[in-house]
Amino acid sequence: MNAATTPILEVEGVSKHFGRFVALNQVSARFLPNKLSAIIGPNGAGKSTFFNVLSGAFPPTAGRMKFKGRDITGLKQHEFARIGIAKSFQITNVFKQLSAHENVRVAAQMRHARYELLRPRAAMQAVADRADELLLRVGLGALRHRPAADLAHGQQRALEVAMALAAEPELLLMDEPTAGMSPEETVVMMDLITALAQERSVIIVEHKMKLVMGICERLLVLHHGEFLAEGTPDEIKANAEVRRVYLGQG
Repeated sequence: MNAATTPILEVEGVSKHFGRFVALNQVSARFLPNKLSAIIGPNGAGKSTFFNVLSGAFPPTAGRMKFKGRDITGLKQHEFARIGIAKSFQITNVFKQLSAHENVRVAAQMRHARYELLRPRAAMQAVADRADELLLRVGLGALRHRPAADLAHGQQRALEVAMALAAEPELLLMDEPTAGMSPEETVVMMDLITALAQERSVIIVEHKMKLVMGICERLLVLHHGEFLAEGTPDEIKANAEVRRVYLGQG
C-alpha cells in the first residue's frame, strides 16, 4: 500500500457492550487519509458509541483499532491527542467564563507546555499568536475578547473546533457538529468542515444524511450498532437497505 491507500484509521471487528446491551457489534471500517468521511445512521444506530470508541473515550469490548498502521487499541484517551487524533463533541465543551482567545490559548498551551520551561516569554507569545491564528481560521477573529458564554451556539461550536485544532491533529473527529444549529449556522459550519478537510482527515458523525451527502467523499452507515453499508454518496443513495432504514428520516 502507498501512503494514499494506507488507512489513517482502521477498525477491525470492533464491539462495545454495556452489561448485556450490545451497542456495537463487530463493526469494521477503513478511513483513508486526507478525506472527508461521515458515519451516519438513524437515531439509536450506535454512532455516538462508535465516535467514543474511535476517540478513545470508550475502550472497545472486542476488536482492534489502528492509527496510521499502529495498534492503538486500549490507549488512554489523553494519548489519542498526542498521536494526532482530536475530537469535537456534540455537546459544546468550552470554558464559558473565559474569552474566546483564552479558551484557545489554554488548549494551545496544553500542546506546547513543554517549551515554557525553556523560553517562557517567547513561548507564551507564540501560544497567544497561535490562538489568534486559530480563531481567524474558524471565523471568530473579531470576537477574540468575547466571553464564550456570550457567543451564539454556532460560534461556541466553532470555538470548540479551534480548541481541537490547537492539538495540531492529523485526524479530526466531529460528533454531530451542527446539532442545535440554525440553518444559517449549519451552512457556516459545513463550509468550515469542508475547508478543514483540505488540510487533514476529518470524520463526521451525523444522523442527517442529506447534510453530509453533498460534502463527504465516503460514508459509513450504521444501523442497530452494526455495519449496514459503506461507499460514495452515490453508492449509498442507491443502496436499497439504506433507503429502507432511512425511509421517512432526514
